[in-house]
Amino acid sequence: MTVFSAVALGEILVDLIPFEVGDYVHVTGFSKNFGGAPFNYAVALAKLGHRVGAVCAVGNDPFGSFLLETLKTNNVDTGGVVVKDARTTLAFVVRKPGGEREFFFYRKPWTETADSLLSPEDIDEKYVRNARILHLSGVIFSTEPARSAAFRAIEVAKKGKLLVSFDLNVRLDLWRNKEELKQVYRKVMKESDIILLSSDETEVLFGTSNPHAVIEACAREFDPRIIAVKLGGEGALVYRGDGTYVEEKAFRVPVVDTTGAGDAWAAGFEAMLLEGKSLRECVIVANAVAALTVTKIGAITALPIRDELKRFLEERNISIDL
Repeated sequence: MTVFSAVALGEILVDLIPFEVGDYVHVTGFSKNFGGAPFNYAVALAKLGHRVGAVCAVGNDPFGSFLLETLKTNNVDTGGVVVKDARTTLAFVVRKPGGEREFFFYRKPWTETADSLLSPEDIDEKYVRNARILHLSGVIFSTEPARSAAFRAIEVAKKGKLLVSFDLNVRLDLWRNKEELKQVYRKVMKESDIILLSSDETEVLFGTSNPHAVIEACAREFDPRIIAVKLGGEGALVYRGDGTYVEEKAFRVPVVDTTGAGDAWAAGFEAMLLEGKSLRECVIVANAVAALTVTKIGAITALPIRDELKRFLEERNISIDL
């Protein structure tokens, strides 16, 4: 069996992205795009030369086939993917001025779709344990049986001494209430070695958007190895458990669509972490991968291969051995 740098687990879906910016009352059409935070991450990591596995559920429909084909085309192993007798999950992306976006979903609690039907019985213990990192997103925990499947995978990962990487990916539209989300997320964070947050979601869990205050609260309660606060166009602030802080500004690029930028950041960061780079180098590379991603529409359209990443950094006189 292939040894993976990471196994990604969670929601996989089709992003329907409108051609125009603005209110859906006035947009004229949509483009079909690959989506789902853990698998945007998986594709990004694979493009950087790492072996990545996927654990998820797709529907028995053309959209499910599209998602499977896209994973394979991008060299993500699909040995942990199951096909459910259900429709594939859809996420409608609302494009806002400046490249920012919002979502609304065709998924539980609104309607039952495939990715939320992943069950504990679908978790192949050997497949999960054959990686160095188990990477999950918060969306998979919003409903059963997928929540139990994800916790089962975490249990397997902890026994196998994998690093558990948790990207919060807060989507309140998919939860019955905010208190349930907070309770479940805290349970996940207690098991996580790497906690990845975005500045626009910290208020929900910690009551503040101040990244230093968030890190202090998170470190005090959960004591992970690494806490990263992604600051969008401002860059990122990262804390390591030994007390080290690294803050790096974002690269300035023309922003077209920020969908998947945080997932790309996570992949760039963890790729370098796996390769033994310094914490500052990990953050710089993560910022670069995220910057390249926002230059085109779609979460994976502009994800860089390693040569493109090297060129991007060299053009900015940044020397990192890639």
